Amino acid sequence: MSLPRKVTLVDVGPRDGLQNEAQPVSTAVKIELIHRLQEAGLPSVQATAFVSPKWVPQMADNAEVMAGITRKPGVAYPVLVPNRKGLDAAMAAGAKEIVVFGAATEAFSKKNTNCTIAEGVARFSEVCDEALKNGIKVRGDISVCLGCPYEGEVSADAVAHVAREMAQIGCGQITICDTIGTGTAGKTRAAIEAVAKHIAIERLAIHMHDTYGQAIANIYAALECGITIFDSSVAGLGGCPYAKGATGNVATEDVLYLLDGLGIETGVDMKKLIAAGEFICGVLGRPTSSRAAKALAAKMAA
Repeated sequence: MSLPRKVTLVDVGPRDGLQNEAQPVSTAVKIELIHRLQEAGLPSVQATAFVSPKWVPQMADNAEVMAGITRKPGVAYPVLVPNRKGLDAAMAAGAKEIVVFGAATEAFSKKNTNCTIAEGVARFSEVCDEALKNGIKVRGDISVCLGCPYEGEVSADAVAHVAREMAQIGCGQITICDTIGTGTAGKTRAAIEAVAKHIAIERLAIHMHDTYGQAIANIYAALECGITIFDSSVAGLGGCPYAKGATGNVATEDVLYLLDGLGIETGVDMKKLIAAGEFICGVLGRPTSSRAAKALAAKMAA
């Protein structure tokens, strides 16, 4: 089976990676991390979230982060928005791409956003309409596509249903997310194939967590299906507060090592990426979660 010749890596570290950190991360550090990631060649860096500081205090400086970024031509800086108020704030801050989110199960939807799947889609319909009117790209993330902490197994048809709903309200890109990292290559393939019956494969993205050590295998399965857009987080930062036991996002360094080994073009420089990971891990006072970064750093030191 032929694999894509080129893929797009979206680093979610500055947002998804940092949003649940207990210790405050300064605005200057967040901006520096974004700058380091874009200099490493990342074509898309999820910059921040326009959410209530009451619920996500780490993202309270969203406007300051957006104002402080020296934007690089050709780089996208998507931001998460939960509602119309968040969209208005994001537009005021100059956002050109937003991320809205839903879930593949009712239980997770209610726990995460305090509404049903249908209510969530309806809530985002106005957001998408307004964003598109203002020339802002919209991406829709679907949580718990490969397993739910409350409902367990998730059917591929359930994922496809939500994907179709999000596409209908204007999401140009749809992301299949393994929020708690329980997915396998087989489940990944089944979800992608179910969604791809209704939405072009070029519009689909993958967001993997590595709780069971399956993220790289799942990404390879997605590559075989023709997926060319992958979320990852520098140094493997981040988790999900609503998913007990869920470890971090798959590390960007580990995904890049896979892609480099397959000869797939990304435009990302591994040394600069590892340095970006070392920078943020130094601030946070802990080692990287990336196996590739650890091994390559040791090799370079030797």
